[in-house]
Amino acid sequence: MVSMGNLLLVESSINSLVFSQVSAHFSFRRRLPAIRSSSVSPSIISDMDTEMIPGLYPLRRCKTIHLVRHAQGFHNVEGEKDYKAYLSYDLLDAQLTPLGWQQVHNLRKHVQACGLHKNIELVITSPLLRTMQTAVGAFGGEYSDGIDASPLMVANAGKSNHPAISSLNCPPFIAVELCREHLGVHPCDKRRSISEYRPLFPAIDFSLIEHEEDVLWKPDVREEDEEVAIRGMKFLNWLWTRKEKEIAIVSHSGFLYHTLSTFGKDCNPSIKSEMCTHFANCELRSLVLVDKSMIGSNTSTTDFPGKIPNGLDFPSDVAEKDQ
Repeated sequence: MVSMGNLLLVESSINSLVFSQVSAHFSFRRRLPAIRSSSVSPSIISDMDTEMIPGLYPLRRCKTIHLVRHAQGFHNVEGEKDYKAYLSYDLLDAQLTPLGWQQVHNLRKHVQACGLHKNIELVITSPLLRTMQTAVGAFGGEYSDGIDASPLMVANAGKSNHPAISSLNCPPFIAVELCREHLGVHPCDKRRSISEYRPLFPAIDFSLIEHEEDVLWKPDVREEDEEVAIRGMKFLNWLWTRKEKEIAIVSHSGFLYHTLSTFGKDCNPSIKSEMCTHFANCELRSLVLVDKSMIGSNTSTTDFPGKIPNGLDFPSDVAEKDQ
């Protein structure tokens, strides 16, 4: 459980909920004094190691987010050979390599096998070629005979030699600038015009992008790590304007690393290390995002008010304190 300001992130497993990956950490390392049901001394709580105290939050104040780094792009290959390659305009808005597409197909198999595809209500993608290719490949639909559906991606998009990907039976996809990679200097991180993307990805919603051209990328100024982290917090706060409770986000190594590194100062170092490390290509990590300051306004779909029909329900513990 890690917090930053009014937001909190909790690691989550796809196969079990919320506290599954950290439950072992909540075993107490020393015996606590017996606690009477009628009262709890504040000193008992204050004496406890904060790392050993689990957190409880209303479900309606939580979202499950599945973070994915794009699959291998041509810039990853060339940049590992020679760092100066990142400065080459030959890698402008780099697309996926054939190996990258294999990584996407393996992620898709995992998403299908673990049942994640049934739960995701929205897919958010950075508006660059490699992230959109990864997003539609991992979370897109499949064509079915006799059913017409707009393609998420047309065949050979970006000269990828990849078949078209359907939007049939899949969640909506939206492109969002806030989750882009470091802005500036590296041409691989510069996006193309939106009018170039729309014919390639007909079913992705680009309406949230304000400018046709990439006005955020500067050829001579590279965004600082701290600026990326601040942008990441803005993105997480923006997620609370969405009604969806389970969201997949396809982004970039730098953005994910610096956003997550903002959290983790109040948890065990092993948990921080597990969460706040660089993503591998096409890696997926699932987290629970907690709204601690009522940024969001979602109502609960599972809470029930009780007292229907109305009746006496004075609690015995309250009665005991009143005596």
